[in-house]
Amino acid sequence: MTDFRSAQLSRLTLTGFRNYETLTLSMAAKLIAFVGPNGAGKTNILEAVSFLTAGRGLRRAALADIARSGGDGGWSVAATVLLDGLETKIGTGLISGTSGRKVRIDGQDVKGSESLLDYMRVLWLVPSMDGLFTGGASDRRRFLDRLTLALDPGHGRRVGDFETSLRQRNRLLENGGDDAYLTALEQQVAELGAAVSLARLETVDLLGKMLKAQAEEACTPFPTAAVTLEGAYETEMAGLPASDQEDHYRHLLRSGRYRDRAAGRTLTGPHLSDLKVVHLAKNMPAAQSSTGEQKALLIGLILAHAELTAKVSGMTPVLLLDEVAAHLDPDRRAALFDKLDVLGGQVFMTGTDTALFEALPGGSELFEIRDHSAQRL
Repeated sequence: MTDFRSAQLSRLTLTGFRNYETLTLSMAAKLIAFVGPNGAGKTNILEAVSFLTAGRGLRRAALADIARSGGDGGWSVAATVLLDGLETKIGTGLISGTSGRKVRIDGQDVKGSESLLDYMRVLWLVPSMDGLFTGGASDRRRFLDRLTLALDPGHGRRVGDFETSLRQRNRLLENGGDDAYLTALEQQVAELGAAVSLARLETVDLLGKMLKAQAEEACTPFPTAAVTLEGAYETEMAGLPASDQEDHYRHLLRSGRYRDRAAGRTLTGPHLSDLKVVHLAKNMPAAQSSTGEQKALLIGLILAHAELTAKVSGMTPVLLLDEVAAHLDPDRRAALFDKLDVLGGQVFMTGTDTALFEALPGGSELFEIRDHSAQRL
């Protein structure tokens, strides 16, 4: 993994963010752990880092809800990133009284958060994802889209545009809109939907190959998963060349207008697809595995995707692992830390007890988070 570029945060400053009026951290290590009692603000630091890339952050919170209670309604996250031996200052936040988060790179305003992907790719695993395999398909689609975005910076915008076009079509059907306008809108839905589906399928294919390679090399301490993208849309498109899928989807939309109008929603498309995960060694759906096995499968997926992201983008991602060590026995914790060290990217972790991080390799850093402040241990 050392052949890949690796972004490293050397300084992080939060202002008006969640429970922090202001917080500045200086860091020099690749593996960093924040310890402290529940509610101290450890996860808030990870959330702040998650805003240093494209997307809505690890909690997907409304921007206004992130601002510190009692503050002016605005917030910011600023960081110094070391990449290719050069320092870059990146930042993002919400200005009080405005909408939409602002992004700056070396003091210059830039349009959209996708530009941050040139400096950092960020992946995360948080406790709210523990029910990923047993929850709704929408959660798994969002998870897959997050994985795809790390490989394809344009994917997030395509997904957003696709969902907007779908909502517009649904409203037009409901209101009995002009046929010519509906045809034009379905062309847009078909173009975006086909592109979204193909990007997801490519991610699933690449991730599946990475998981298989890791299993064959026995280089992961976690169970191996098999992944597929399934749904009526994928079944309908099976065997069709990519160039024909857009035309076929457009035909399905047109022929399904009456049905979709009656249902009040579009009943065909990649917005209904589902990521299926199987515990490979047991040939068992992840949803039927034990809670511990589901957690281990999820960690294995994140680790495999981190390695895949490095190979595809040339940049090892920053990992945010919230309360991950608490669910592992000592041997598997040590194996996880060793694997993270080999991956070579910067990793931020949280836990309530310093004992959870005793097996961290030398040179790692621990910070105690308490009373809205951080102290290096």
